[in-house]
Amino acid sequence: MSTFENLHLAPPIAVALERLGWSADDARAREAAPTTARGNNLVAYTPPVPAHAAPGLAGLLSRLLEGGRGLLLAPASQLDEWGALVHDLSRDSGLRVQVAHGTSRAMRRLRTGALDLLIASPETALTLATRSALRMEEVTALFLAWPETWDDEDKITPLMQDLPKDAMRVIYTASAERMGALVERYARKALTIGVPESLPAVGPVRTVGVSWARRVSALADLVELLDPASLVIWTADRSRHAAISQVVSAGETEVRLVTGDAPAAGTIIAFDLPTGERLRQLLGAGEVVLLVPPEAESYAARIAAPRRPLQLPGLVDSVMDAASGQRAAITKVIEQGKPNRALLTLAPLFERHDPAAVAAALFDLWTNSAPAAPAPLPDIPATSKIYVGLGKKDGATANDFVAVLTKELRFERGKIGRIELRDAYSLIEIPAQDAEKLAGALNGVTVRRKRVTARVDRGPARPPRRENGPSGRPVRPRP
Repeated sequence: MSTFENLHLAPPIAVALERLGWSADDARAREAAPTTARGNNLVAYTPPVPAHAAPGLAGLLSRLLEGGRGLLLAPASQLDEWGALVHDLSRDSGLRVQVAHGTSRAMRRLRTGALDLLIASPETALTLATRSALRMEEVTALFLAWPETWDDEDKITPLMQDLPKDAMRVIYTASAERMGALVERYARKALTIGVPESLPAVGPVRTVGVSWARRVSALADLVELLDPASLVIWTADRSRHAAISQVVSAGETEVRLVTGDAPAAGTIIAFDLPTGERLRQLLGAGEVVLLVPPEAESYAARIAAPRRPLQLPGLVDSVMDAASGQRAAITKVIEQGKPNRALLTLAPLFERHDPAAVAAALFDLWTNSAPAAPAPLPDIPATSKIYVGLGKKDGATANDFVAVLTKELRFERGKIGRIELRDAYSLIEIPAQDAEKLAGALNGVTVRRKRVTARVDRGPARPPRRENGPSGRPVRPRP
């Protein structure tokens, strides 16, 4: 019998958690696992790496085995990492899990009820909700993975409006400062574990910026670059040990994979970002290199200083290949003939500036500037505004209007622009071609217990035009 079964975890999930290297003696696991297994709210402060969330996630999965539906929201770049972790924990449990990189398959499985846990980005989840495939009122467990790393934390606001009050909320975060308001709004009365340390950053450490997908393969390039006499690779759990062993060839170098205290070694690579306390132990055992995935740079800066970045040979080669391709594209244009129109435009610049500087500026614009939006058709505004006779004095909020438009009127959220709240009325910006139809549908809808009036806003009324007579003076209208 697994010791985790005494912490309310389902037997197959308890065994899987131990297989990953976790122990019920670990304080974080002992607190997180039973809290989520019982369906209670949890806020955990950990490094922004999925492996650190395994105990809390194991409790959530055990809870789902009793019924209900779970939703795990994470940045799009981390979805495969979360999918792999959930697979390791639940593969013998029979839970039905979907990692949603798009909407088609998830939509089908949600509508047929063949899904226990959906793993998606906030954007994908919102799209599924607006299409009535993801019904937030049916979600019994919500897991938010480091929301401070999302592009826009407020994207979950429309989703949270229909989440049942008794649904379990689990938030894993690395930033106490940014998460205070979110926790207060969505996870009150939650057990808080792993409060961030106030200790100063320590170092020196070397860092390697690498994508989530390339962390394992990057180890081979890193070992080749460093060529250490002895090497320890530290991980938060054992989930990647088999894959790491396949890519890291020991050769003459002694290589050890560890999850707890690191033994002394010439070089220690932290495959998963460690806690500040763990980093101090690693530094006491040898020279440390941190793998830093996207969205984790600020956390690395908080625990480690000074930091010295390393460039992996594989990454340098890929950058050089991309540059070579760009040079080939430019050469092809030159060989096809002189671009006369471009030369006419640039000739004055060549007279005032070094042609090399002009070329460099154009290359920078070519590679870094976003494509310009297509110009709207003449005399047809790209957007219109809908006037709604409900404003701040009525207690209306932007979320009220978003909810009505997306849920009651089935209008796509992505088409909703700026919402201006005034004291007695509000203005909602939408595409011009949808304005008349949507205003008619919105007219008479109840918001904040008040039936609203709505119409397309034509702007402020203009005073009547006064014509001038031959003398230049205004002509007075006849009685």
